[in-house]
This record gives sequence, structure tokens and C-alpha cells, in this order.
Amino acid sequence: MVAPDWVKQASAQPMRAFPPKTDAVVLLHEVNVSVNAQGREVTHEREVIRILRAQGRRGYGSPAVYYNDTVSKVTSMKVWSIGADGHEYAVKDNEMIDRSSGEGFEVYTDSRMRYASPPSVDVGSVVAIESEIETRPYVTEILFPVQREIPVRRERLTITMPPGFIYKAVWKGPDRTKSVDMEHGTTLWEMEDEPGIDLEDVPLSGSAWALVSRLSVHYTGPGMPTPTLGEWNGIGAWYAELAAGRNLPNDAITKQAQSLVQGKTDFAERAQAIGEYVQQRIRYVAVEIGVGGQQPHAAGDTFSHQYGDCKDKATLVSAMMNAVGMRATWLMVDSRRGVIAPEAPSIAANHMIVAIDIPKGYESPLFQSTVTLKNGKRYLIFDPTSEKTPFGQLESGLQGSYGLLMEGKESEAILLPVLKPGANQVNRKASFTLSSDGDLKGHVSEERSGDIAGYRRHIYSEWNSNQQSQFLHGMLARDFTSFEVAEVKVSNVEDLQKTLSICYGLEATHFARVTGPLLMVRPRVLFTDGMRVDRKARFSPIDLNETRRVHDEYDIALPSGYAVEEMPEPVKLDLGFAKYESSSSVKDGKLHYSRTYEVREVTLPAERYDEVRKLAGVIEADEQSNAILKRIP
Repeated sequence: MVAPDWVKQASAQPMRAFPPKTDAVVLLHEVNVSVNAQGREVTHEREVIRILRAQGRRGYGSPAVYYNDTVSKVTSMKVWSIGADGHEYAVKDNEMIDRSSGEGFEVYTDSRMRYASPPSVDVGSVVAIESEIETRPYVTEILFPVQREIPVRRERLTITMPPGFIYKAVWKGPDRTKSVDMEHGTTLWEMEDEPGIDLEDVPLSGSAWALVSRLSVHYTGPGMPTPTLGEWNGIGAWYAELAAGRNLPNDAITKQAQSLVQGKTDFAERAQAIGEYVQQRIRYVAVEIGVGGQQPHAAGDTFSHQYGDCKDKATLVSAMMNAVGMRATWLMVDSRRGVIAPEAPSIAANHMIVAIDIPKGYESPLFQSTVTLKNGKRYLIFDPTSEKTPFGQLESGLQGSYGLLMEGKESEAILLPVLKPGANQVNRKASFTLSSDGDLKGHVSEERSGDIAGYRRHIYSEWNSNQQSQFLHGMLARDFTSFEVAEVKVSNVEDLQKTLSICYGLEATHFARVTGPLLMVRPRVLFTDGMRVDRKARFSPIDLNETRRVHDEYDIALPSGYAVEEMPEPVKLDLGFAKYESSSSVKDGKLHYSRTYEVREVTLPAERYDEVRKLAGVIEADEQSNAILKRIP
């Protein structure tokens, strides 16, 4: 007898049918949190998982606990496995592995994980873990996701609090169950048969975490920190206390800020000077110890070190603006669109940016990522960690998301702007000469502006020449089987307010297909704007990534002695969320192709998937269409 009875009971329950690609299933997940009168938490957790596919061994075969070694400690951890043949195994204490669980950009972090890899983990086997962690929490919120990428058969959360403590529970998504009041200050939530949310093979999908139902339990009691109690303004008040004084400028910050805005009278120019300084000059790294995972460092420390994480960079922007009579505050967001929900106040977010106060009545074409509150106040939303997004804009992953505007007791959840297509533009032009044997030779130019230029700017500023060449060749290989690129020239890589320009010469053999007297020519010479779709029923929202306007103009000088036999029909489709137009024509011996593709929204409900399929089909047909030329006798 190695594994305890609760593990055997969970593994003995009858198995139901799951989708064929289900890697594993959670048979049991129990979390018991006890809060004492001093606000310390003891979390006892049990979990049993059955591996259903070989791929499940990598993701679920090494159970772990996550903790912060400044404010918490693992008091016990045990791991077992039951092989598909029924043999039971227990992992010894000296076989446990403890390491950092940071994201990789930290100079130092005390976020850690302890895990074990038990033997005999194969298809049909069971792995189980039991742990206990003692914590001195700096925020009184207990987060309990009730869904994962894999199904969950049975789970339960119990919270026990001392006399005089109160709580408020809020759900992200529909309520999955009702709470049950037990004896001695204990509350129970119990759920069964929660489906998995696996979007790996779902085209145009966002983050699975945006769809996960989540229970947040906010509690407080005598002597506890600022209570959040399930309200956005409560979380804002808690953060205001946590960050109090951190955005005060010192002499060095004041001197630098004044130098940056010297001679600038326009508000947008002054804001841009400060924003771009923190965006481009302060390195994005972190030292996170204890409450430092939530609390920003003092702006003076970040300025003197010249590095900081998202909270630190946002705080420094605020301090520098304070130094010159401007104002900016924190904005808590999540890089995964949809994780923050207005109906579910929570600190379950992974990023911090800034909201810059815009003076009443002030307008600037530079300010494209603005929001207006019900009280008329306006803010420019800016992420100083997004190093390739022009000031005045917002990276695509945050557009259309919610964030918590930190204004103390006046804090509120706000919807972040979705930029107009004109803010993200791609303009491509190319002129070619086509030989009678189908070879193509010419020159290509591409201009990008806005956030859509960010990845290209990264490539041409951070990658070496060989990597840059491989990237361009990989893009062109989608449209040509044999080709050569020459004289690549890239301009305006570092100046985010200027259009990024990429020009090069191109030669491609056998571009057009020769069939007897006919020459088959694709007017859409290069680059695709197509999207992958499927024919399956759609249940998750559709993520279109970013708004954009893409325009192509291609000219092909045709070989002499050929006349037009057939031309593709013009295309014109407007579905509201997107528009696609194209046309082909021949004039003065040149085949001219023009198209414009606009995307106006970043997300759509699942019920509009048929429209997305229609758009994808129209784009694919247009991109593959051919003009047919016939040799003149």
C-alpha cells in the first residue's frame, strides 16, 4: 500500500468518454484554505490526474506547487503515481526539485516551484500530489480557476475564516455552482464535470484563459490590509496604498524630465518625449521580491538603475510627468485579451501600463489610443514596455481588452480602445518584367506604419543579417519555388513615428506557367492576407489579432506577342468587421493588380464565423486566381 486511499478512490471512478485529443483528465482537485485571526493562510491541496495520451506526460506527468519564498513556504509535499499496470510508486523527498518559476526577464525573483517526476507515467497511469503551503498574503483574494485546458471530473474549494471576518465571491463567467455554508466559518464550493478548454487546433482563437471560468473570493477582517471586497474601486484603493509615494520624482528625475521637455510647449510633444524615454531607454527587466510582484519600486530606484519591470516603468512615467506638471496613473491590464472581465473584479492580471491625463479640450492626431470616461475625463493609454509600438498607439494584444484604471477609490474597469485601421498600415508596391518562358524580374517596396510594423522593426534591429535574410526568404518561399533576392535596403527602423521601408530586388524563375500557346499569370504576385479557417462548429470567440489597412499595387510588364485571353473578376466584399477589394486590368502591355484589405475589429462572437469563412474563401480565391494570356499567331 503506497498511494493513499483518496488517490485510489479517485482513480477507481468510472471513466467517461472524452474528445480523442484529450491529453489528460483531472480526476480530483481539492483546495482547502484556512485563514487565522492574523490573516495568515494555510492552503492544503490535493490533485489526481490520469494521463490519456502520450503527449499528456509532458504537461501533466510532473506535478508541482508554486510559491513565493519571501511570503510563503511549502510545509509538506508528497507525490505518487499508479502505473497502467496497477503498480504504485511514491517520490522520496530528496527526489523533489525546487527552482525559480520566473518568466525569464527578471534579474531576480522569489517566485518558485517545487516539482517531482514520478516513475511509470504513461498512457493510462495516474499521478497525484498533496501539498500544504503557509502564506502571509499581501492581498486578501483567493483565486480558483474552475476550468483548464483538460477536463476536470471533480473539484472543490473550501475556505475557513475566523469570527469577525467577511468575504465576497465573484465569478468570471456564469456561476458554476452555489456556495454552501458549513460549520465553524467554513464555506464550500463544489463542481463536477467541467469541460476542458483546448484551443490548440482552433483557428483564429485567443487565449484559453480568456474563456476559463474563475472564482475570486475577497475577504477581510479586523487588522487586515485595505479590503478589496470584490469591487474594482476596492482593488484600486488597495493598490493606491501599496504604491503610495513610489511615483514621486527626486531631483535626478526632475532634471531629466525638464531636459526632455525643454523648448516643447505642445502637450503631445512633451508627453511623447517622456514616454519614449522610458519606453526606449529603461531596460525591461525586474527584481521581484515578496510584495514586489505587485508593488512597484520607487521611481528614483528605477531611474538610477535604468531598468525595471512593467510596474516600475509605468511608475517612472508617472514620476517624470509629475516633475513637469503633467499626470499619469497606473492601468492594470492583461496581455491575454479577455482575461480581465468587468463583472469579475480581481487582481488576476499580468501586466501594468499607464494612462496619461489629457487636458480638457486638447486634441492631437498623435493620440490614437484614447479613452473617454463617463465623467468626461480623457486618458491616453500607453505601454512603456512595448518598445516597437509608436507613442500614441497601443499594441494589438491589448486593444479591445479591459483594464483597471487606478484612481484610488474612484478606480474603475475601462474598455481599452480599438484603433482605426489607418493606424496600422501596410503599403506594398512592385514592378516586374515577365519573360515569355515565365521568369519574373523586378523590384519590391513595402512600407509599414503603426504597431503592425513592430515585428519587422524588431527583426531589423535585433536580428543579425543572416537571420534577417532567412526571414525574408521564408516569407517569399510561400509564393515562389525558385527565386533570388538582391540589394535589400531598410529605412527608419528606429524612428517609430516614421514609416518603416523595406526595398529589394527580386528574380523568380517559372513564376508563370507556360501551357502551349497560353501563359498563366497570377496578378497577386506575392504576400498573402489569407487566414486559416475550418468547417467545425464554433464555440469560442474569433480573434482577428489587430485592425489594419493593407494595400497592394503590382505591375507586370508582359512579354510581347501575347494578348489577354481571360482576366480574374473584380472582387468587392464588405462585411462590416472587414472589407476586401481587388481588381486586375491590362493597359499598355502591363498587367496591373490592386487590392485593399481592411480589418476594423479585433474580436467577433462565435456566431459570425460563417462570415469569417466567407471572407477567407474570397481572399483565397482572389489570391490564387490567374490571368490567361495567349500567344498571338
